Amino acid sequence: MRNEDSGCTYILELDGVTKRYPGVLAIDNVSLKVKRGTVHALLGENGAGKSTLIKVIAGAIQPDSGAVKFEGNTFSRIEPKAAMDIGISVIYQELNLIPSLTVANNIFLGNEPVRGGWINERACEERTRELLSDLDISVDPKSQVRMLSVGYQQLIEIAKAVSKNVKLLIMDEPTASLSEKEVGKLFKLVRQLRSNGITIIYISHRLDELFEIADEVTVLRDGLYIDTLKIGECDRSQLISLMVGRELAENYPKSNSATDEVVLKIEGLCTGKIRDVSFELHRSEVLGFGGLVGSGRTEVARALFGADRLDAGRIFVNGKPVTIRSPQDAVKLGLAFLTEDRKQQGLLMKLSVRENITITYLDKLIRRWPSISKKLDNAVSRKSCEQLGVKTPSIEQIIKNLSGGNQQKVVLAKWLLTNSNIIIFDEPTRGIDVGTKFEIYELIRDMAREGKSIIIISSEMPELLGISDRILVMNRGRLAGELKRGEATQQAIMSMATLS
Repeated sequence: MRNEDSGCTYILELDGVTKRYPGVLAIDNVSLKVKRGTVHALLGENGAGKSTLIKVIAGAIQPDSGAVKFEGNTFSRIEPKAAMDIGISVIYQELNLIPSLTVANNIFLGNEPVRGGWINERACEERTRELLSDLDISVDPKSQVRMLSVGYQQLIEIAKAVSKNVKLLIMDEPTASLSEKEVGKLFKLVRQLRSNGITIIYISHRLDELFEIADEVTVLRDGLYIDTLKIGECDRSQLISLMVGRELAENYPKSNSATDEVVLKIEGLCTGKIRDVSFELHRSEVLGFGGLVGSGRTEVARALFGADRLDAGRIFVNGKPVTIRSPQDAVKLGLAFLTEDRKQQGLLMKLSVRENITITYLDKLIRRWPSISKKLDNAVSRKSCEQLGVKTPSIEQIIKNLSGGNQQKVVLAKWLLTNSNIIIFDEPTRGIDVGTKFEIYELIRDMAREGKSIIIISSEMPELLGISDRILVMNRGRLAGELKRGEATQQAIMSMATLS
């Protein structure tokens, strides 16, 4: 470490930082500067190098070359504890809290006030109460973290960082799982931290958020530094062009008219969380489901797929009444369900791309029981990757090392091997960059053109409006209304979604 100037304008400077992995140049000679006391957005497609860069800053990985300068001190390498000690803290998408502990215990974990060799619980709770009050967070320090919403858990993570005298707070996709109200609370806290002199690096694929919260934005592409702009001197289309290296003439592929043929009919569907839901899905149709978080959208999909028990209702597939008691029943009938949480419910994160793709195809790969044809296994996996444009160094690459967009393509590849004709997407582009989102939209439209029928559940209103032929709106477990493509607007959807 070399001490140069602790009073510099820039709290963080990266100089020629490079990190290589086998077959991948994750970041290539990246140099950038972050001004003290600002919100600095970091933008780029999945695989652009954002995650690698913040891990280098936090000491989680060591660069192959280059240096990190923090508050005038230059580091050729930095360890995680050293990074925290000098005031660098990261809040990743997967929150680092212990659900069974209280808010107070989580905030001061490893830094608890001690009296007589024992943790002073009273002092811990008092300090937590003072800290939360200063940050205007209304949570009981004695509450177990598992009882809090994801939004409040996010705020507790921030409080935890502030308790350790954070100077640079890095936030990775902090609003990915938050409701609109929770996003508002988060933004209020971010502004307060900035006014208190704390610098924030903010990573998000939601461009509208950056124009609301950021001061400057740095764009990365394919591991390279592209540009840093003042947020007031750029627009959405300019940022998208910098991210993808090309102009996207339109955000959504053109609609393809659905046929009149009904492939799925639902009558009076009821579970513990939805009531009397009825609708039809046509061949080649993209049917959107809108509504607020908790309105019952996902519950309709789970009931339809056999993941939740039905209390009442009838399901018809291609005009025939069917009974779906389990996901296995649904798959046999040609249904597929790409869940909202692809990491927990859609993929086996420790297995390879090949193993994740062909897991639904194993019975067709068996040539002589119990042996699997490795040649066919490899051929099927490679063909799926080529068809869907999965970017991976090898089909043997561990799936957790792929970007979010490529992971989503692998989930889709897995289901397409089942020859499903009715495909349900729950939040299909959550955590995915703009360029890859467009690829996902094109894949969805291609499937519709091929005669498959699609159900889309999305909290992103522009996405819902752009990709859907027709939109059904849920409100407190019931179907509140239907909007055709020509009459659907954000205002119309919100009016139905909030109708009391």
